[in-house]
Amino acid sequence: MSESPLRAGFLVPGRPHPLLVPEASPAWTRLRRAFDAAREEIQRLDPDLLVLYSTQWTSILGHQIQADPSPRWTLVDPEWHELGSVPYELRIDADFAESYCEAARRRGLHARTVAYAGFPVDTGSVVALKLLNPDNAIPASIVSCNVYADRAETLVLGKAARDAIEASGKTAVAVAVSALSNRMFTRPIEPSEDRISSVKDDEWNRKIVEILGEGRLEDVSHHAREVHAQANADQKLKAIWWLAGLMGQTNDYRGRVFDYQPLVGTGAAVLSLTPTLRPAAVLEFDESEVERFEGDREVLAGGGPPSPSLSPEATSTWDPAVVHAAAAPRPVGAFPHARRAGGLIFLSGMGPRTPGSDEVPGGPVWDREGRVQDYDIEAQTRAVIENIRTVLEASGSRLEDVLDVQCFLIDIERDFEVFNRVYAEYFSEIGATRTTVEIDRLPTPIAVEFKVVAAAASSGPQNLRP
Repeated sequence: MSESPLRAGFLVPGRPHPLLVPEASPAWTRLRRAFDAAREEIQRLDPDLLVLYSTQWTSILGHQIQADPSPRWTLVDPEWHELGSVPYELRIDADFAESYCEAARRRGLHARTVAYAGFPVDTGSVVALKLLNPDNAIPASIVSCNVYADRAETLVLGKAARDAIEASGKTAVAVAVSALSNRMFTRPIEPSEDRISSVKDDEWNRKIVEILGEGRLEDVSHHAREVHAQANADQKLKAIWWLAGLMGQTNDYRGRVFDYQPLVGTGAAVLSLTPTLRPAAVLEFDESEVERFEGDREVLAGGGPPSPSLSPEATSTWDPAVVHAAAAPRPVGAFPHARRAGGLIFLSGMGPRTPGSDEVPGGPVWDREGRVQDYDIEAQTRAVIENIRTVLEASGSRLEDVLDVQCFLIDIERDFEVFNRVYAEYFSEIGATRTTVEIDRLPTPIAVEFKVVAAAASSGPQNLRP
């Protein structure tokens, strides 16, 4: 749209192979060609500024913004140094960097500029600018990826970038430098044999590429945590959150997929999103809008690599880390579904609410006016156990790995017999210890809640016995 300062947004991978050795693998050759096509599209858009966010420039305290007008150095990638060195001299819009920094601070973020000789520019930014802007024809801006930032902080960072762009009166193209799935091979492979390291990762990557190809940026933004849990996404797909904050949290885009290929086991896509005036597609997201950063409950959700004790298919976060299971009912307070510590998984209290709707199977124990209702304890007990199964599987475990169960009933005289029968259907062969107590009331209109401790790996609780 000509009236928008954001001409388009691009997602590109940041590993150096398409820049340094594209001929070594058919997949890397295709990615190089995709970069070339993306460069041509950017040239047609003729923006005044390229605004980059790279998951390979990581920061711990707040966000850093490159403000050296002409950073120059020789890059040697720490993981792929054998590919050779990359001399670079970039063209940075230092005035915009200062404006971006101030805009971020106004929105409650901790931000600072960096501008001294020899400050290393990350591989992802160098690769993207070398391939998309090889002659430095367009000045650029680069912001870091805070490893502890979650959705709210990253969205606000993107909105701060838009504030600065609008204040500058310039047109811009956004470039998010990020992989999709980020699981590399643990053993060397021949470049010609490169492939996505796991079938599940490939399935998730293809689905995300398909959705973005339809222009549905906000739908992918909403599902970023689940993609990370299922496919070990690069920095939880924060680059998508940043793009959504910068470009607009809608699905009103025309998507173009230049290519999707493996890149040393990770998922690499080159694609663009161009704002359109067409009506929004059906939105799937339900998370709140956020304009100023005032804290994020899920700062530590999935901030690191998967635990080595888990299989590649495990849908978990790093040990020790909190677990948020997208397919389970949302917690009713500021706590996660589970937390892994050592060889154990500790689940928060789990009730029978239906994921998404929060309806209570078998009926609630009181209505909205507080009037007592009849309910089906069998349906509620089954729903509790199935919800527990969902959280355990999202944590890299199974129902069969449960070690200890605490059960809470609001009417033990009325409900114990049926509850006990249903419990036995699931747990009689598992051999978990159990404590059952009666309490006056639970926080939601339910009659039963379980609290569970399980073994972290899907190998059965017997592994923890002497």
